[in-house]
Amino acid sequence: MAKKAKSKAPAKSGKGRGAARLNDDIGEEKRLEMFQMQLEVRLLENRANDLFLQNLVKGTIHLSVGMEAVAAGCGAAMRKNDYTFCTYRGHAHTMVRGAPMTGVLGELMGRECGLLNGKGGSMHLTSVEHGAMGSYAIIGAHLPIAVGAAWSAQYRGSGQVSVCFFGDGATNIGAFHEALNMAAIWKLPVVFVCENNLYMEYTPIADVIPVEHPAADRASAYGMDQILVDGNDPDAVFRVARDAIEMARAGDGPSIIEAKTYRHLGHSRADPGTYRPPEEIEEWKKRDPIPMYRKRLLDYGVTEKTVSGIEDAVMKALDEATEEAKASPVPALELGHTEVWADGGSAWRN
Repeated sequence: MAKKAKSKAPAKSGKGRGAARLNDDIGEEKRLEMFQMQLEVRLLENRANDLFLQNLVKGTIHLSVGMEAVAAGCGAAMRKNDYTFCTYRGHAHTMVRGAPMTGVLGELMGRECGLLNGKGGSMHLTSVEHGAMGSYAIIGAHLPIAVGAAWSAQYRGSGQVSVCFFGDGATNIGAFHEALNMAAIWKLPVVFVCENNLYMEYTPIADVIPVEHPAADRASAYGMDQILVDGNDPDAVFRVARDAIEMARAGDGPSIIEAKTYRHLGHSRADPGTYRPPEEIEEWKKRDPIPMYRKRLLDYGVTEKTVSGIEDAVMKALDEATEEAKASPVPALELGHTEVWADGGSAWRN
């Protein structure tokens, strides 16, 4: 199975103002990690789109092209044993926890090498060994589950934090308010992250809410601070996520973060996205987080050789993973009777 792309050891940063900014509270190693995370997600999402057009990915897929900074910033702030819960647009959040490219592509293609042996597909990516506790196709359904995982961690005293990602549309779902209320009352170690990409499915979120910020403006109702962040800036996301996660880990209760971002493509592969003004799309593409972050690394003193080395390594790993996934067989029928229940089987238990 193809491993995650490995970059060469970072080159020594130069002297001067750029190097001083590079070695701030985030540091060079963490920034290179976030750059690689974003690249892995972007290139895999583009590859998944290509495979879909070749009819190798069935059904539909929901891509997060343009939104990679949220996953990278939060993923870099989490510990290995923390929990991630995400939506059907969950490829990014699963990958940044360490799930291998071959397993993700294999799952999208319905192959035996997939994370779930090809049985879950794009909208149900899960990798428990990496703390990715599932992608959920029902809007808002995973928020109470993330709260339950946080409750378990609190009860066991494990120090784990549950980080739950959802879209702006989920803020109008009853489960959103129920989850926030319970988490606040019991001071559970959970961080709620709203990826506000301005649109629910085809409807602008601004058309159906009475406040400007669908998540942040509702935080005070549950005794939480309003936290708004530029969801296209990995450094900004990392800082607010790090603080919220450590607050939760220390027993000081939950937080809700609203990260404002934008998906470059339609809601799914079935959606051309024509309801969005072309000038709006172009304006947001100018704020693409990956070229912006690449430039920041160079401005801060990281060498071009180091940056391009990461890019080359990621592309090589992706090409290898693609071929491995293509070569993997479709799941054997008997696999349909495994991993249905916690004991690994499928027999109904009374």
